Amino acid sequence: MGRVAASHPELKERLEALVSTRDLRVRVQADPVSLVHRFDSSDDREVAGLVAALLAFGRVDGIRRSAGRVLQSLGPHPADAIAIAPREDLARRLRGFAHRIYRGPDLASLLWNAASLRRTEGSLGGALARRLEDTGGDVREALARWADQLRGPHPSRSLAHLVPDPRAASACKRLWLYLRWMIRGPDGVDMGIWDLQPSLLLIPLDTHVHRISVNLGLTSRRTASWRAAQDVTRVLCQLDPLDPVRYDFALCHLGISRECPSRRDPVRCHSCVLRTVCRVWRPTRSGRRAVTVGESTAASPARG
Repeated sequence: MGRVAASHPELKERLEALVSTRDLRVRVQADPVSLVHRFDSSDDREVAGLVAALLAFGRVDGIRRSAGRVLQSLGPHPADAIAIAPREDLARRLRGFAHRIYRGPDLASLLWNAASLRRTEGSLGGALARRLEDTGGDVREALARWADQLRGPHPSRSLAHLVPDPRAASACKRLWLYLRWMIRGPDGVDMGIWDLQPSLLLIPLDTHVHRISVNLGLTSRRTASWRAAQDVTRVLCQLDPLDPVRYDFALCHLGISRECPSRRDPVRCHSCVLRTVCRVWRPTRSGRRAVTVGESTAASPARG
């Protein structure tokens, strides 16, 4: 874990300013979570959220298009649809579906396994809560066992990628994104429909949030790994122990919107509310700025 670029009170103040300056309604409409907000019941939101979060790989417009295609095939009540549909019917509905390396049979197997887990445990949230009890509160192992059942026995290679294994080194961003939607809130973004505490969450560490986290000094790890997500969440826990990932949505959209460029940009960086706590903006003692993720180690002199 790297040194935090600023004192915790200053960092918290700047992150709170970031959250308050986001146009929530506009950002939500441009986010895959908007697909989940279309449904009213907790059951339908649980199923729709699983689809939208696990397909959150690639460009946002492509994610929304692909997840929308799956949800459209399930009709107005996706929870009821997967509860009664035979596996063959789910595969038929999703015939021809493709999103990156994922295909219709992968989604059909995921939904079939999710329906089975819901029948057994009452909900996917209830299933995760049971595994937390079984593991004595070991969040990583509980999430891994939960993911095992969503993949089912002998999953294809693409299904194994669609539902990652938390026992590996990956940050499992899409799983944590789904859990954030279901556990946090309700606050206009996240649903708050599972009876689990937000304090158990790790930040969904995608490329945008990882890059910004390195710039803020929340981690020094160069890849978006599980350990990097732990680093970032550990610092955020010091800012808000009960709800450490509350800043995730604003940070992610700061990167998606390209308001936070991959390199120091005097114009865009000058207007950023995080400028005073960003190591890329503030020169080091040597007078040279910090290197951002993905850049050459040959840093250029700081400007401005």
